[in-house]
Amino acid sequence: MSTPVPPVPHMMAFPHALGTGLLIQSPLDPDGFAIDDSPSSASSPARHGISNYDAIDILIDEYEQALSRFCMHSLVDEMRRAAHGGSFDFPDWAGPLFDLYDALVHATDGAIDPCIGEDLIRLGYDARYSFRLSPDALTTTDSGTGEHTDGGNLAGDATNDHRRPAKSPVAAETVSASPAAATGWNLGSMHGRATWREDVERRGTGGTTLVTRRPVALDFGACGKGYLVDLIAQRFLDDSGSRYAIDAGGDLLIRSPDKPLTIALEDPTNTENAVGTAQVGAGAFCASAPSRRHWEAAGHRLHHLLNAIDGLPENDVAATWVCVPMSTHTAVDRPISTDFPTALADGVATALFTTPANQLHKRLAEYTASQRDSQGTPHDSPSNTAHTTSPEPNAACTTTPDYAAFECAVLNSDRTVVRSAGFPGDFFIR
Repeated sequence: MSTPVPPVPHMMAFPHALGTGLLIQSPLDPDGFAIDDSPSSASSPARHGISNYDAIDILIDEYEQALSRFCMHSLVDEMRRAAHGGSFDFPDWAGPLFDLYDALVHATDGAIDPCIGEDLIRLGYDARYSFRLSPDALTTTDSGTGEHTDGGNLAGDATNDHRRPAKSPVAAETVSASPAAATGWNLGSMHGRATWREDVERRGTGGTTLVTRRPVALDFGACGKGYLVDLIAQRFLDDSGSRYAIDAGGDLLIRSPDKPLTIALEDPTNTENAVGTAQVGAGAFCASAPSRRHWEAAGHRLHHLLNAIDGLPENDVAATWVCVPMSTHTAVDRPISTDFPTALADGVATALFTTPANQLHKRLAEYTASQRDSQGTPHDSPSNTAHTTSPEPNAACTTTPDYAAFECAVLNSDRTVVRSAGFPGDFFIR
């Protein structure tokens, strides 16, 4: 996905951020004095008097030390290694990210679940990028080593009613196992892997203390890149009201209302071509596809977009694109529905591989309404409760975000396209 750049004077590049790199084009001077009044800044004297570039680099490092399963000794890594579980205190800023996962887990009946990290590791998408099946990934002798074809470098990140449905505890009898599950795969929640709803308990004022009772391998790739983009924008860019663009491996946040950017929609079967274009002036725009992150192992073609129920790649969808509009007001005046637009777009782009768009939108709208009706519920309960307090003093997180505030397009595997009425793009194919 390529994007023209807005006419802004400075560019900052962070080539190692989250494995895909991150670019910021904005009026923010990389060598200028960094002003960051977040709680984490106040507790870190070294954060004061440093350049904008270094301050953002420190935030990226803190983010990966907390949430990346590829980072040794990160909190996520410690959770996976804790034989009997434990209590793990994440930064306050992680609360809204966990809230978003609560919403996606609910809306997809568990087909999206951050506990999918265990399945990704077993399939070979581990911290070493071995791309070799773990012996316990299969229940038969169908195991062995795999040959990596074109794997990515990021923790696990877009509508068809005929795809494998998400398993629901309410209607379990209507759900059939996928054909692959019958051939000996030992993956997913259906085979006892930990789940966000049952095995991770959120505690504390913002729900940022995670309590487990066994090893849990979390992967925040579905929303993680987008959430970091939003944090950077909130802390360093939004209050200025200036034009900017952030690109984190194709996850975009754009503020250029007077000169919208044209975005090429990459063809998942040929990354040199486009299947359409979109225009975004103020908002987040994210894409998801297995084309840049897939590998072969023991004769199986695999990729990172899994259904957390059976832990296997979803193949009925070829690519997804999601747009979440953003207000052009400053951070203080911005409506709650746009506080984390890139994280929402990122997560929905992944969820559309497991759940039809109409169903996903309906469930997210219902979840938003139910959580807003129950504002004030304490967070000392399992992870399906609502976040009701702000992670930062100047953030407008006083109520549940509108998780259904998105427009989307889906390219199915048969090359048919489905898109919502407000999707800001056109396709060359039908």
